[in-house]
Amino acid sequence: MQYNPRHVMTSSRSPQHSRLSDIDAQDVLSGFDTIIDVRSESEFAEDHVPGAISCPVLNDRERAEVGTLYKQQSPFDAKKIGAALVAANISRHLQAHFLDKPRGWRPLVYCWRGGERSGAMAHILSRVGWQVGRVQGGYKAYRRTVVAELENLPAQFDWRVVCGMTGTGKSRLLRALQEQGAQVIDLEELAAHRGSVLGNLPGQPQPSQKMFESRLWAQLKALSPERPVFVESESRKIGALRVPESLISAMWASHCVVIEAPVSVRVALLKDEYAHFLADTATLNTQLDCLRPLHGNTIIDRWQVLARGGGWDELTEDLLLRHYDPAYTRAIVAHYPRLPQAPRLTLPDHGDAAMQALARAVAGEAAQQPA
Repeated sequence: MQYNPRHVMTSSRSPQHSRLSDIDAQDVLSGFDTIIDVRSESEFAEDHVPGAISCPVLNDRERAEVGTLYKQQSPFDAKKIGAALVAANISRHLQAHFLDKPRGWRPLVYCWRGGERSGAMAHILSRVGWQVGRVQGGYKAYRRTVVAELENLPAQFDWRVVCGMTGTGKSRLLRALQEQGAQVIDLEELAAHRGSVLGNLPGQPQPSQKMFESRLWAQLKALSPERPVFVESESRKIGALRVPESLISAMWASHCVVIEAPVSVRVALLKDEYAHFLADTATLNTQLDCLRPLHGNTIIDRWQVLARGGGWDELTEDLLLRHYDPAYTRAIVAHYPRLPQAPRLTLPDHGDAAMQALARAVAGEAAQQPA
């Protein structure tokens, strides 16, 4: 039988080795109970397989120390020190995270290239008796997989783009659709940003570009091409992050549904969504300063006075009519050629019942449209 590195390796001399297998990077989300990233904490923070836990076998400081020793003194001495640190860290992780795992637990381990760091952790776990997978090529192979598949995956799905002016509840609608069993990709949730000049989430920085792409890739992998996928209309950038061109192109070519709402409803929804600014007018006014080149000092000064004085309804309505609506109209008309034929549905109030009813109506419209 031809050898397949994705199958379990066997050895008549060392049966324990049958518990260690090499896994293709495309399969990192398939069938494992725990995904273990053994790279350093900074490597993990920049990007990792969604759902992975961080168990560094060398942390940032230790990697720097061993690397310096390797270059300036002796590779052999560096390996001795490195081995001692790796052994101690694996022992600590085993006691802290894995002693309660049953015999049938299946972990997947990866490092930067799939070499020594993941090999050390995988070896110890397999000697315990667990069925361990190790990612061939490590994170580098995983990253290549994400980049390649993001080029092709978006074209495989039947996208239904939710359009509508700012404040018409598009993000809440996506959540309601998901609660009712629809397939949804919420790009603003993945990007930790609401997609506007005021879109930063309090206390929640945006992920790195690579982490955003990893999150998106994982969600795309979980979708069925047999059912429509709902997504909110977005520009090419959400905050500091770029939406993959393949996804933007697929969205622009897709069916749309337009959500409308009275200005009073939009104001109420936005006050709920941006409630953090009600208690932090200084941050809001700093963000409003960014709009001075577009609207001039007189208007921005008036908006800042309204914020300091608690004139939220007037401020929100003026922002909608002067800033958000014209900008959104220009962008949406330019990018969505199917927009004139899109069904238009109205959200009559900002209550949960109205949103759930709207979600049912949107799903019904999607069922009537051809793919």
